[in-house]
Amino acid sequence: MKLNMAEEEDYMSDSFINVQEDIRPGLPMLRQIREARRKEEKQQEANLKNRQKSLKEEEQERRDIGLKNALGSENKGFALLQKMGYKSGQALGKTGDGIVEPIPLNVKTGKSGIGHEALLKRKAEEKLESYRRKIHMKNQAEEKAAEQFRMRLKNKQDEMKLEGDLKRSQRACQQLDTQKNIQVPREAWYWLRPEEETEEEEEEKEQDEDEYESEDLTVLEKLQILTHYLREEHLYCIWCGTAYEDKEDLSSNCPGPTSADHD
Repeated sequence: MKLNMAEEEDYMSDSFINVQEDIRPGLPMLRQIREARRKEEKQQEANLKNRQKSLKEEEQERRDIGLKNALGSENKGFALLQKMGYKSGQALGKTGDGIVEPIPLNVKTGKSGIGHEALLKRKAEEKLESYRRKIHMKNQAEEKAAEQFRMRLKNKQDEMKLEGDLKRSQRACQQLDTQKNIQVPREAWYWLRPEEETEEEEEEKEQDEDEYESEDLTVLEKLQILTHYLREEHLYCIWCGTAYEDKEDLSSNCPGPTSADHD
């Protein structure tokens, strides 16, 4: 007994008193944090084990279990179906074109009234349809604007082409009339207006302004009248660029009296 007591260490000895503690900076704080985290995890585990399920959760679990299990012969409705010839997995109906799976159960869990979800869905569809109409109208407006621009551009090009054809006709008319010693054109606008005029001729220019402009006639009308005059008087076609020998030669070799005939 004395030997055993001697072998045991004395708690008042230097081996216990002089032990140096680990006092590194921050170490006690880390230990406290770890200990608090360990206690918190244990408390969460205990709460999870002891937590009682709510009534809704229990209903949901029972519902899920019931929906997962297929009906058996103990169910009266299923037994009646079997007596009428129904087999599990078979489609309903005399011709077998009905549903195979039961109608799904959709449980309403929210607090909104009946029909609220349908109302939200309808409003969302109306909003989407309104957005689609706006996009469609915007696209139509852009297409219309682009078409109008193309038409204006085409009209401008056609107008420039008509003015060019008219000037060519006036130049040809002046040359051909001069060759026949015709000193005055049949109409003032049949010939090109002189580009350079002296100051003395300025007054005459103002007097003859109305005759040259011929505001009652459009460029197309002038071109039609002048080309007809060239064909009848000089047997000349500005688009062929040829003066024909006679009317028979003109009608046989010229495609027609308009620019479109020569395309």
